[in-house]
This record gives sequence, C-alpha cells and structure tokens, in this order.
Amino acid sequence: MSGEATDPRSVQYGLIAGNGRFPFLVIEGARRAGVELAVAAIREETDPQIERVARRLMWVSVGQLGKLIRFFKSEGVARAIMAGQVKHVQIFSNAIPDAKMIKLLLRLPRRNTDALIGAVADELAREGIELVDSTLFIRDRLASAGSMTRRAPDERERADIEYGLEIAREIARLDLGQTIVVRARACVAIEAMEGTDAVIKRAGALAHGRLTVVKVAKPHQDMRFDVPVVGRATIEAMIEAGATCLCLTAGKTLMFDREEMLDLADRHRIAIVGVPSE
Repeated sequence: MSGEATDPRSVQYGLIAGNGRFPFLVIEGARRAGVELAVAAIREETDPQIERVARRLMWVSVGQLGKLIRFFKSEGVARAIMAGQVKHVQIFSNAIPDAKMIKLLLRLPRRNTDALIGAVADELAREGIELVDSTLFIRDRLASAGSMTRRAPDERERADIEYGLEIAREIARLDLGQTIVVRARACVAIEAMEGTDAVIKRAGALAHGRLTVVKVAKPHQDMRFDVPVVGRATIEAMIEAGATCLCLTAGKTLMFDREEMLDLADRHRIAIVGVPSE
C-alpha cells in the first residue's frame, strides 16, 4: 500500500461495506485508531445493524457506482476500504446499473470477481480515491506465523500440511478455491463455491476424523479485497467433522474471532498453525 507511513488520522477514509461481520470489525478497528469512516453500505448486502455503528453513512444499491463516488467525494474521502463480500452475480443479474457502472461493465475483459473489483478500484483511482488494504485497521486479527494454539501439529498433521499446501496453492493459483481438506496425504475435499466451513463439513461426511484443513492465500493475494477469512464457525465445523489441525497463511488470513477460535481449539485439542505465504 502506498503512503503507509502517513498517520491514518490525517486522511479521510471511506468504507464500502458488504455482507457479514467484516465491515463492523473495520469500523471498530478504525475507531480504535482514531479514524471515523464514511460508510457506503450496499443495500442488497449489508446488515442493517450497520446504522447503529456508522456515524457517517449512505445506502447505495449494487449498481450505483456513481452515487458511491459522489458520496465519498462529498465526504472528502482520499482512501477507501472494501470489506465484506458483494456477490458479483447480483451486479450482472439483479442490479440496475447507473451510467458509470454501465461504462465500467462494458470495459470488463472477463466477468469474474477479481476483474470486476479491479475495475472498480481503477474507477475510484480516476476519481482520486485510492482503494487500500482491507486489513489496515484490523491487522491484529491476521494469522501469525507458527503455532497459535497450545498443541502444535503432530507428525501426521505436519505430513498432511506439507501435502495439502502443494495442492491448495495450486487451486488458489487457478482461482478455484482456497481451502482443501486432507487425510493421510490424500485430498478428501476441495473448496468450490460453498465456502470454507461448508467444505469442512462435506469432508467430515466423506471421511470423518483425523482431518487436516489447509486454507491459503492466493499466490499474489490482493489484500484490498477477497482476503481469506476464518472464524469461530470454522472451528465448530472442524469439531463436527473430526478435523484436528488447521493451517493458515500467516499475515494474509483474517481470524474474525481470534481469541474465541484459539480458546475453542485448545479445549478440543485442535492445532492451529500459520505458515509463510508462497
């Protein structure tokens, strides 16, 4: 990210809020840093409870890129954070795009998530608004390197991690998914569209017990969007599936409920370990 040495309090920040808890955590983290965000909440995605925590807020529909930019410029926003998923299928099927969004869609070489969000970032930049690292205010919630739990991976789990990392990094490179579940150096399940917690449950139905879960960042992970995320629900899914070890990319994976996750993992003797990115 450019300008990292700048005091965040001297810059006006905006937040494009999608679904889930991610936007709420960013607002909380920014406030701890003394920064009040101008929040553009996506009507089709954002939890209405955002109104309780955001002091400067405007609701915009998925296709209203022009309205979003006008709001940010009226608030003097120079840097913006995108937090929480915005399902790109809504933009292509359900949204009524404004003129600025129509022009953006016509320029897209491919209609996948990365291409779309990259184009939005470029459009913001043309308007003088820089899209920055979505973890800027919540870096204390990123996975750390090494063992994060009382129990470190045992020999069996280390072998599964070694095998799993090779496979997981390849599917991440192909943008197919970022999570695989391994047992005895064999791939039990690969993430598709269902998400991390669902693929863990599917693996448990196929081969319950002694499972290792490997979740990685993409080889050139863009921290501005689509950051890998785990939470307490991930550990709950692992307990249900009989999984005993979770491997994450250190510094690039968000742990939404970090303390709760580690406490629950320790109580069930689940090992959580962070490894360097590729």
